Amino acid sequence: MPASSNFQQAIQEAQRGSLVGPNVVNKALPYVGGGMVLTAAGVLGGISLMASSPALFMPLFWVALIGNFILFFVAQNAASKGNNATALPILTAYSLITGFTLSGIVSYAVAAAGIGAVGTAALATGFTFVLASFFGRRMSDNVGQALAGVVGLGIVGLVIAMVVQLVGSIFAPGVFSAGGFELMIAGFGTVLFVGAAFVDFYTMPRTYRDDQYLAGALGMYLTYINLFIFILRLVIALQGGGGRRD
Repeated sequence: MPASSNFQQAIQEAQRGSLVGPNVVNKALPYVGGGMVLTAAGVLGGISLMASSPALFMPLFWVALIGNFILFFVAQNAASKGNNATALPILTAYSLITGFTLSGIVSYAVAAAGIGAVGTAALATGFTFVLASFFGRRMSDNVGQALAGVVGLGIVGLVIAMVVQLVGSIFAPGVFSAGGFELMIAGFGTVLFVGAAFVDFYTMPRTYRDDQYLAGALGMYLTYINLFIFILRLVIALQGGGGRRD
């Protein structure tokens, strides 16, 4: 009986560690990179529009924000089914529009902390990708599953904190929109999505088949976009969130 129990436990551990899509990460990475390039193009387009037609920017921003939510769910549904021919053009549009919606915070970061803030966030995001790519693929099941659980709980906590910040900023903007509370959220979000970057490389081949590479690319893309945003917020918070310091 003990031998049988050990054998069953070994099978269960092997099943947890089995790869559903052993090549999905390598297939997804070019699309993650392409999505980032398209997002950067969208940011530049949004900043150009703010400079040339500021009155037009905000109406388009809200249209883009709502449209982006719709595109996300349509793309996710198509990609999760392995319908890549349908998902790819939708993801292309989604990446461009995401960049457009991020142009506001990027423009504010340049004004508040200088263009170096954007460069710092981009370099830190790229550095995290390199580390996550190397170590995330090599995590044991125990470490990978534990880290995934911590990140999942952390995201719930982050969402709650951001809702509190949103509501609190209406009644006490000086307390919730800047200062220590913003620094806490930006720091926590940065650490959380660094962890998520490592988790992505562990979970993707265990979650997605090889033909679902666009679904995996979408999840990884969102991780690095969020990481970039929170690093940017952290840099702004560390600069005091005020005017640019020379």
